Amino acid sequence: MSLQASQPAPQFTLVSSDKQEVSLSDFKGKKVVLHFFPFAFTGVCTTQLCTMRDNFGYYDGLNAQVLGISVDSPFTLAKFKEENAYQFPLLSDFNKTVSAAYGALYDEFFFGLKGVSKRSAFVIDENQDIIYAEVLENAGDLPDFAAIAEAVK
Repeated sequence: MSLQASQPAPQFTLVSSDKQEVSLSDFKGKKVVLHFFPFAFTGVCTTQLCTMRDNFGYYDGLNAQVLGISVDSPFTLAKFKEENAYQFPLLSDFNKTVSAAYGALYDEFFFGLKGVSKRSAFVIDENQDIIYAEVLENAGDLPDFAAIAEAVK
């Protein structure tokens, strides 16, 4: 069951690539742009997050926090963040609970791997309600960055 706009965003606390706990509630009063991605170090995931990196100033200027989430370990995400100079936290959903709560989890991915985050984007408003939701079935597709920017504005 995927989430729709106007629903309250499922709350979560995850460990970041800096090995700190990060909760959605930490950002109440700001907009939050959540990017779920299947795996660190894969081509389309890198493009997805690099697009957000290169437009980071735009989101920062709009009082919006960008967060990247995958089922990778915090250690893998730390390396991925460092190599690509992402300015926003990458969060490890290693136990797959948050991806599932957002309806962004593949039952089965390539090579028979189970429980991988679907490429997805959510925008959450200052009251922690979802105002934009996009879950992509095809991992080769990229989220609609223009629509995300519009929702944040």
